[in-house]
Amino acid sequence: MFDPKQPYNALPLLPPKVDLESKAILKKCITARTALAELRLAGGLIPDPSVLVHAIPNLEAKDSSAIENIVTTNDELYKDASGITQESSATTKEAARYRNALYDAVETLQRLPLSARIAVDTCRIVTGIELDVRRTPGTTLTNTFTGEVIYTPPEGEQRLRDLLGNWENFANSSGDIDPLVRMAVLHYQFEAIHPFPDGNGRTGRILNILSLIQDGLLDLPTLYLSRHILKTRGAYYTLLSGITAKQEWEPWILYMLTAVEETSIWTTAKIRAIRALMDDTTAYIRANSKLPHAVVEQIFTQTYNRIGNLVERGIAGREASAKYLRELEKLGVLEAQKTGREVIFLHRKYLDVLNSDDHTFKPYMEPAKLATKPQRAGRGSTRKKAS
Repeated sequence: MFDPKQPYNALPLLPPKVDLESKAILKKCITARTALAELRLAGGLIPDPSVLVHAIPNLEAKDSSAIENIVTTNDELYKDASGITQESSATTKEAARYRNALYDAVETLQRLPLSARIAVDTCRIVTGIELDVRRTPGTTLTNTFTGEVIYTPPEGEQRLRDLLGNWENFANSSGDIDPLVRMAVLHYQFEAIHPFPDGNGRTGRILNILSLIQDGLLDLPTLYLSRHILKTRGAYYTLLSGITAKQEWEPWILYMLTAVEETSIWTTAKIRAIRALMDDTTAYIRANSKLPHAVVEQIFTQTYNRIGNLVERGIAGREASAKYLRELEKLGVLEAQKTGREVIFLHRKYLDVLNSDDHTFKPYMEPAKLATKPQRAGRGSTRKKAS
């Protein structure tokens, strides 16, 4: 019988000896995979993939960190991503490490299959510590409010490495199990092994995304799965415990499939809103200036831009880059903010779209001083509102 105060060295190996593809699970797989496929297609609406690669992982990093009570804001994370690191709080820097770990892991996955080695490297970046598989006993998980021990993971370095080896084999098995079901099983098992001294939860959530990319269900790390987990954190932990204590796999798998479906739908709507704003912004700028299109693309790569961002991308030298950003400020597209000795430029409308749950924005209007020019008057004012 399971005892939460004793090391769970009897953790069963994968695959579980239960029916992982019940009628209810298979039915849910259909709707979840449809939503995920639509998300994958929506990614093609954005010509520059770096726009989404910068936008969605920041949202994921914020909420995955918040699950572990590491709290920051989207605004601070985007500011950190622009290179203004001297102003980042400790929690923002910690959440930013999650984002950086995700980027690194996705890049590594292009060369190597999903493995325990990737998990170790990911956890090191997430935590900022050169850690490895736990070697000393005494690790327990406790209730934050009562201090009660709710789970004691397996102990013994060799036992943990054996369990991770089994986890790795299942992750790369060629069986006919649905990839979404495999991802759900892998996530439970990794959390149950709890192989590292710290960072297991955040690492496990990055591994979810890697699993879907490896199985061809995602091209980019654009599934904002932690949003659903954060909103339903109580159910998340309860269902994980249900497997450990009673081998109740079906409720957990259904929960994860629901998370995939709902966050896919939400993120698809977010991507469509980003594209609508990009179209509206491009049309507005073209109607009122002769700025290079690369500048417009750049201000959707980062919500905060420095002159150096344009220079590093090869758009122009410092003088011309400064001129371009100031022109966008005059048009009302960007807001200049003084940060130390540097001026940064906030694309507020884009930040608002990323922060909003309803995915809407107000189309750009002509500045009063430009409305007096007959050849340009009215342009942009008839743009359709994003749906």
